[in-house]
Amino acid sequence: MPAPWLKRGFSHREGTGRNACPTEAKMGNYYQTEEEIAAVVAGFEECTTGKDEFTHLSHLTVAVYYLRNSTSDQAFGKMRDGLFRFLDHHGVGRTKYNERLTLSWLTLIQDVLETMAPNLSLLAITNAVLEQLSDSRLVVGGDDKQTHC
Repeated sequence: MPAPWLKRGFSHREGTGRNACPTEAKMGNYYQTEEEIAAVVAGFEECTTGKDEFTHLSHLTVAVYYLRNSTSDQAFGKMRDGLFRFLDHHGVGRTKYNERLTLSWLTLIQDVLETMAPNLSLLAITNAVLEQLSDSRLVVGGDDKQTHC
């Protein structure tokens, strides 16, 4: 059962529309191996990725990894804690963090994941999510100005 914070605010109908996701994920050219995904996650968690190098696609990659390997609540906690650690490490004020925006992106990603066949690899799922959600303007922050998580 999804965590209570996961609101079904986005509609995804399998096989139709802009957000359609076939049971076989479309492979983009984002990642070639799961090791590349693990490196993005490690760079985020260990704060070895530069603040300007942690892009929207990096945010999505980490979120997919957490949602795939944790419960929804655990994924949110890991993302929030990791973002605070990352902001602190790079001397960026915590006011940059937007909890509503983080929850919105995690919900949107979870909605996409739920349309996919459960036996798809992390590589296939991550590439498919990046293919569908690469536009950072899909979710707008509470102040009508797009910001990262």
